[in-house]
Amino acid sequence: MPTDYARTQTTFLVSLFLISYNYVLFPLIVQRLAKSKAPNNLIFLESELPEISILMAAHNEEKVIEEKIRSIFNARYPLEKIELLIGSDHSTDATNQIVQRLQQEFPQITLFPFTQRTGKIGIINQLAEKAKHGIFILTDANVMLNQHTLFELVKHFKNEEIGLVDSRMTNYNLKKDGISFQEKTYISFEGLTKMAEGKLWGTMMGPFGGCFAMRKSLFEPVPLHFLVDDFYLNMLVLSKNKKCINEPLAVVYEDVSNQMGIEFRRKKRISAGNFQNLFHFSRLLLRFDSVAFCFLSHKVIRWKTPFLLLIMLGVLPFLWQQSKIYQILLLFIGLLGMIVVLELILSRLKINLGPVRFLTHFAAMNLALLAGFFQFCGGIQSSIWNPTERHQ
Repeated sequence: MPTDYARTQTTFLVSLFLISYNYVLFPLIVQRLAKSKAPNNLIFLESELPEISILMAAHNEEKVIEEKIRSIFNARYPLEKIELLIGSDHSTDATNQIVQRLQQEFPQITLFPFTQRTGKIGIINQLAEKAKHGIFILTDANVMLNQHTLFELVKHFKNEEIGLVDSRMTNYNLKKDGISFQEKTYISFEGLTKMAEGKLWGTMMGPFGGCFAMRKSLFEPVPLHFLVDDFYLNMLVLSKNKKCINEPLAVVYEDVSNQMGIEFRRKKRISAGNFQNLFHFSRLLLRFDSVAFCFLSHKVIRWKTPFLLLIMLGVLPFLWQQSKIYQILLLFIGLLGMIVVLELILSRLKINLGPVRFLTHFAAMNLALLAGFFQFCGGIQSSIWNPTERHQ
């Protein structure tokens, strides 16, 4: 019995440590270490800027497409060095008409109207074949740029070691009655960790996807059934021994998700894509270098968190009779579960408990991870999906 108890206790403590390490210790350690690390200082001057190809897939984006295009051409970047390729993924609203009208104003735009749904990945793969220039900017229709975004992304490519540069996402349209504030807080903390990884080793673990730059020479077509193309391309760059970094001055703006149900479905889809990438790039864990260290510490353990939580809940009843500490802990976890249920009920009644929603957000995120894992196990045949509702 003592041996069984020791094993059970070890299982619980190891699971608890891994979760704490992933969410708290690792981010704080790398952020602290990165404070004394100088960023990349081998950059293009404005007079040296290279030509760029901006690739964008759009499906029924009439609410945002004009604002997005104007944000690109309002940039302080030589317009003669920009080509904008837009793949309209069988849009049935006014997206095509808006883009065609703007082509009269901005001849740098080339529109490719697809007559059947292809999915973002299929669109980007085809646009990449048609792009003329050596630096790609991959961006979403709902993500707006400021005047300096393009320069701040592209300036780093004077350094031949750098293969991919991510922007800094800034969220707007925050509301108290949803999860937008909690989502923004999570994204901001993730951004600090990714920035630190890039500064320390050039091993940023995935761009946010809304707007990032990479070398055309490193691009390879993303498998059409993959759901998370940005992380795939990030790991592809790292697998080729090039660096991935974040540029905090390359600011972009996105309307953050506010509805729990919509965000859960989005996270479930992303989670299924994360497991696709985990199995595809698992070989990188065997390199035992900074890429493997960050991949394991930042992503792999994060994706395993729901299973670690289930393990902890599964072994706690066996520890119940052995120590009052575990009795208190089990009661505390039960209380947290009741608080989450209560918060969900109250939120439907338009009663907001503020900080308590962070707990609900954490629970929903891990449930989405678990659901995404089962979606992955069931097989994924297509990456086509409808974009998240704009301006929730």
